[in-house]
Amino acid sequence: MTASPPPSSTAPFRRILVRGVNWLGDAVMTTPALQRLRQALPDAHITLLTHQKLAELWQHHPSLNAVLTFSSGEGPWSVARRLRVGNFQTALVLPNSHRSALEVWLARVPQRIGCARRWRNWLLTQTVAARQDHVEMRKRPVSEINRLVRSPATDAHAPPRAHYIHEYLHLVASLGASPEPLPPLLAIAPEELKVAAAKFRLENELSNGRPLFGLSPGAEYGPAKRWPLERFIAVAQGIHQRTSCLWLILGGHSDVPAANAIHSALRTPHSALPLAGQTSLRQLMALLKLCRVLLTNDSGPMHVAAALGTPVVVPFGSTSPELTGPGLPGDPRHQLLKSAAPCSPCFRRACPIDFRCMTGIRVERVVEAVLQLLSLK
Repeated sequence: MTASPPPSSTAPFRRILVRGVNWLGDAVMTTPALQRLRQALPDAHITLLTHQKLAELWQHHPSLNAVLTFSSGEGPWSVARRLRVGNFQTALVLPNSHRSALEVWLARVPQRIGCARRWRNWLLTQTVAARQDHVEMRKRPVSEINRLVRSPATDAHAPPRAHYIHEYLHLVASLGASPEPLPPLLAIAPEELKVAAAKFRLENELSNGRPLFGLSPGAEYGPAKRWPLERFIAVAQGIHQRTSCLWLILGGHSDVPAANAIHSALRTPHSALPLAGQTSLRQLMALLKLCRVLLTNDSGPMHVAAALGTPVVVPFGSTSPELTGPGLPGDPRHQLLKSAAPCSPCFRRACPIDFRCMTGIRVERVVEAVLQLLSLK
């Protein structure tokens, strides 16, 4: 079954369940679609089903009426039993997984909409065909990487609407929403900024006008997305000498060793504050909002910062800014840096050759990118 416009009656759309995606960055990229869905159906009750690790992301979000969560150990049958209580008329399934479609099928939601995938189409009542500009994030085989390194191919440009924001907009269009893009949007209250500043003792810096810069050296997907740690250190040192900023080193528990290494290497007293593993998601959001700029890998915090209005500088290697870059595609507030490596993007977790896509991005180039963003503020 292919996508078709919704019926003129809005009865099926009184209570809508949106099955959310499971990764932080992907979740942020769904927010334009949620905004468009709210615009199209202003009177609908929209509930988002999300993993509990992302629940805080959605607090105060203007597109939603309610949020339901599930845990890592909870099976689809358990989730479905809880969903039945919600009496949803329509379920919009944003992930492409079999499990996400199975949950709403088991919950007996009458109308179930999602992207067409052979192994799950029977679980949906309406399947949405792929977009014309869809680009698959295919892992390059090692043989292809070696061939491209030996004989670089002519640079192929991504279609104008290749970014994955358009994937989710394409889905909500099946419910009558506009597919035109909007900037990703997250909500943070002024009181949350004050509480975070107090908790992490940043009031003096803020009152004295000392610039706060964020630095996020991690990336959950794998080492191929991580610019070398020593280069982050060199940039942080160079920027601090020219701005007297305070670096907030951010990330999750897995980023604590990298954060501590950066903090130890920055020998200037009070030049950095290692906060990786010490914040909740809401506190991380507040700190990112307080920062003048964020230097980061392609990661969840990159998307969060951009959605909160904080400019980002990002070295891209194994992934593609044309597909999953921060903010609205083409936003000039962000500096997305790439090398000339012919094998990039490869979408692999670890580089099978010499990591030229990342080592080809020089420290001086990143320093200038950060300073350029500061001159625009």
